[in-house]
Amino acid sequence: MDFAFMRDTFLTLMGGVPLTLNLAFTAVAFGAVFAMLLALMRMSRVKVLDWPAQAYVFVFRGTPLLVQIFLIYYGLGQFRPTLQEWGLWTFFREPYWCAVLALTLNTAAYASEIFRGGLQSVPHNQVEAARACGMSGFLLFRRIVFPIAVRQALPAYGSEIILMVKATSLASIITMMEVTGLAAKLISQTFRAVEVFIVAGLIYLILNFIITRIIMAIEWWLSPHLRRPPAIEPRLEAAHV
Repeated sequence: MDFAFMRDTFLTLMGGVPLTLNLAFTAVAFGAVFAMLLALMRMSRVKVLDWPAQAYVFVFRGTPLLVQIFLIYYGLGQFRPTLQEWGLWTFFREPYWCAVLALTLNTAAYASEIFRGGLQSVPHNQVEAARACGMSGFLLFRRIVFPIAVRQALPAYGSEIILMVKATSLASIITMMEVTGLAAKLISQTFRAVEVFIVAGLIYLILNFIITRIIMAIEWWLSPHLRRPPAIEPRLEAAHV
């Protein structure tokens, strides 16, 4: 192992971290909104809404993300005249937006099932208690259902965020120079795959360690009722002389 080379590689690959985080968090943000919509469609009990949502989740969870990226970036290029006619070619010709779109569609499928599980885990008696207090509609959802559902879904959704950070490495196949893209470029120049990939893996490990700590902090903040109350020290009596 050449530790001087690994140090230089670390500094080089750190240049791809902003793009890695940009891809991951943009996809997670858009995907969360889309996932919530899909989850509500699944729980609507209206077949016209439920069946398309089920089909979407089945397709995007059942096919590899790599295939989805290829289809969006290379496959849609075959329809360039149509996309130009619709004014969409400026979007689909950019690898960044194709990667964001593929990651967003993929994470929305997984996150929708996580959100649906969280919403269904809200105790019915708490909903009934809120209704007895006069809450209904959006107020009931905002004050009671949503906070409990978020707390229940957060551990699984945290894992989905970590998977999305790792999934950004697939964007390198469509010329995105994030951490893995820079690593592949460096390997083609130096032919030292072991050191470069060890450093790349270390960077992903550091990023995901920070993300897990942030998610744990949010879980702790959302669960004050699960924390042990501070111990009350017994009052000391004055000593009699």
